Amino acid sequence: MRAIILAGGLGTRLRPLTETTPKPLLPVKGRPIIEHAILNFKKHGVNDIVLSIGYMAEKIKEYFGHGEKFGVNISYCVEDAPLGTGGALKKASAGINETFLAINGDNLADFDWTTALAVHKKNNAKITLALFPVADVTQYGIARLQDGKILEFVEKPSVERAPSNLNNAGGYIIEADALSILPEGVSSIERDCFEKLAGEGVVSAHLHTSQWYPTDTLEKYRHADDNFIPL
Repeated sequence: MRAIILAGGLGTRLRPLTETTPKPLLPVKGRPIIEHAILNFKKHGVNDIVLSIGYMAEKIKEYFGHGEKFGVNISYCVEDAPLGTGGALKKASAGINETFLAINGDNLADFDWTTALAVHKKNNAKITLALFPVADVTQYGIARLQDGKILEFVEKPSVERAPSNLNNAGGYIIEADALSILPEGVSSIERDCFEKLAGEGVVSAHLHTSQWYPTDTLEKYRHADDNFIPL
């Protein structure tokens, strides 16, 4: 099984740190952010990993190489221009004709991929999303569920109108043909794929209750560095 790490962002909200270092290489507990994800994939027997990169791509390639020092096989998909999460995932998954995993590379999490895959197969889902309970629902897109299926995401609802406290944690199990709904070029995997397919009852939920730390701002990055427990 293959996994894709979406790691092509500019990291503008992490400046000045990202002026000389691409976001995927920023250290948390002494390792680059996406190295933790690679090691977690390996823990669950996923050894073929595609890094979808753009900004400072050569620095990322220089560090990770072909993955030998991590005990995995790493290949690269480089964006010449930003394609959005949907466009990047569609490009990186070209040639994959089976179930695959994907994550947003700016989150730190110890996803239980083994259990999530079992849920995905049991529900005969096209897509399974890892959901994480958040304290402040007003800051996230919150999932509305029915019988383990995601019906929609309500963007930054008030506390009173929130359908749950579960946020998209950025961990995905995807059947390759599910991405056919995406247009060519720039797109959003959330709006142009997940939200459209959710209405068809084929998007399943896997509850992740262990570690999850976003790192997309300086404050969140420092919080992650202080609190994340490496695998």
